[in-house]
Amino acid sequence: MAEVTGKVDFKVGDDTYQTWYKIVGDLTSGAHPLIVLHGGPGVSHDYMTPLAEIHNKCNIPVVFYDQIGIGKSFFEGVADKPKEFWTVDLFMDELDNLVAHLGVQNGFALVGHSWGGMLGAHYASHRHPVGLKHLVITSGTPSMALWEQSTRQLLQALPADVRETIERHEKEGTTDSPEYEKMVGIFFEKHVCKSPWPKVMETSFAAMMQHPTSEFTITGTLKSWSCLDQIHTITTPTLLTNGVMDEAQDVCISPFFQRIPHVKWAQFSQRHMPFLEEEDQARYFQVVADFLTYA
Repeated sequence: MAEVTGKVDFKVGDDTYQTWYKIVGDLTSGAHPLIVLHGGPGVSHDYMTPLAEIHNKCNIPVVFYDQIGIGKSFFEGVADKPKEFWTVDLFMDELDNLVAHLGVQNGFALVGHSWGGMLGAHYASHRHPVGLKHLVITSGTPSMALWEQSTRQLLQALPADVRETIERHEKEGTTDSPEYEKMVGIFFEKHVCKSPWPKVMETSFAAMMQHPTSEFTITGTLKSWSCLDQIHTITTPTLLTNGVMDEAQDVCISPFFQRIPHVKWAQFSQRHMPFLEEEDQARYFQVVADFLTYA
């Protein structure tokens, strides 16, 4: 399959940054491209590259990119940026800039995973881009309060020693402890991604560990984020997905399903990343391809 990579200048105030992107397929084919919004915040696009299968299935161009400060869009001094720099508007502006650069503002689709699903929902409900034809929210949430509720419920179901160790380190601020990392690994294997991790997953998380944008997290800028009061204004046909064992439990997905007018919900059998799970991967790609083609 044809692949093209590039960078586009992204101006923020008096500074200019660059957004790295990769196109799988041909933007001149006439099909509306699918732009992939990776999660994190802070992991690179790599773990989502299996979505190139959408191009193989229905000849839809797929666009991957690394969000500002992350992966191939890293810039020197990123760690010194104040938390006020890392806003949802910043990431929406970057998406608008990429869409304009690619010349697809009259017709494109979005698939967002986890934080990327939050970004996609916020973008669709606040900016209402006329060219947005389809929106896919995979394992996202319309508010961080619901996300925390979901993860806390799952945490309570873990063995007592695992749960108590995680809670103790979070309370004491010692989340860099090897003991904490080991226990969180148990949660991850049960609710986020199978073990051993696929290579693309390792690559994405290595990028986060190398250049963390730590202020833009559940304890930083995103702590009180919500678009619950706006999601009813999303007019774009929307597909919701999550997994039975997903850290994004139904409490995170239900408000989207109840409030977005044109919406479908598909649930998968495994964890947070159906595109990486052997049991779910083929069905996930087919469900997304059918939605983009026929909805």
